[in-house]
Amino acid sequence: MRRTAMLVSILSLAALGATVGPAQAGPAPADNETRATAFSDQEQDRALEFWTDARLNSAREMAAPTAAPEAPAVTSSATDDGGPRLSVPPVVFPDAETTAPATDETPVSTLASEPKPWKRGGLISRTAGKVFFENAAGDLFTCSATVANSRNKSVVLTAGHCVVDARTGEVFRKWIFIPGYHKGERPRGTFTAKKLFHLKSYVSSQGNANWDVAFAALRKRDGRPLAKIVGGAQGIKFNAPTGRYVHSFGYGGSRAEGNGERLNHCQGKEHRDLGRPGSTMWGIDCVQTGGSSGGAFLAEFKADKGVGVLVGNIAVGTDVSEYHPRLGDRARRLYQAASRA
Repeated sequence: MRRTAMLVSILSLAALGATVGPAQAGPAPADNETRATAFSDQEQDRALEFWTDARLNSAREMAAPTAAPEAPAVTSSATDDGGPRLSVPPVVFPDAETTAPATDETPVSTLASEPKPWKRGGLISRTAGKVFFENAAGDLFTCSATVANSRNKSVVLTAGHCVVDARTGEVFRKWIFIPGYHKGERPRGTFTAKKLFHLKSYVSSQGNANWDVAFAALRKRDGRPLAKIVGGAQGIKFNAPTGRYVHSFGYGGSRAEGNGERLNHCQGKEHRDLGRPGSTMWGIDCVQTGGSSGGAFLAEFKADKGVGVLVGNIAVGTDVSEYHPRLGDRARRLYQAASRA
């Protein structure tokens, strides 16, 4: 398939002097930005029944607008992202399965300046996964997402455009997450979204990529939360420093990326998005294609363990770079709402 520009979103998280655990102390402030959509148990049961292997195969990669110089300028009110830094550490449970997934024979370069298959296993191979959903017209799509450490141990980070249509405000339905997806296999099962969270600014701006971030709170399975089943969760930081060395992961749909059937990896030092006036996004010189939208940007990544700290999600791309928005207080409150769900 042709190379599809994708949307990048960054969840930037940093420490408040001391690292904060996933349980946030104190009540959340009043928030006019967080938008939550809940699904009943019956709707979730129908979603599980709906997503047969045949339907998974028929889903198309969700594409997103290209970040281009002629894109509309962003007003100053859309770029405020200050506030206290919040750092939630990763967690790995000692009884986690540690075997690496089956891999392809494609050679892996040491420096992934173009998407390469991830073959080193570790926590990222269990916490990264594919998202599938249906829009109001009945069209089926796929994106990427990553398990983020949280109070309820049931939260994934993805892109706003993988949760809501910014043009209409329509929230997608039959939303599921398959952690560790590989060539149609569901090694750790299928999880349904009980609540989806996106930013009001993403819709009111008609899809401004600076706000292209979303979270999903997923239903427990047999009384166990997602992170317990996959063996852990990646850390996450908000209001964090930028310009860092990062790694990105996603399920791009091009032939070179395995047609969306395997987890791919890029890495590099962040640079500013200079393609749009008013952009607050940061990115690297590597491009994953449609289907990778919502995938992880990780800092402080330990490749031997597959463990790092989420600082964003894949949101917007050009021909040479992929970008994530800087995550500030609005994204932090969105995450905290998902953590309480």
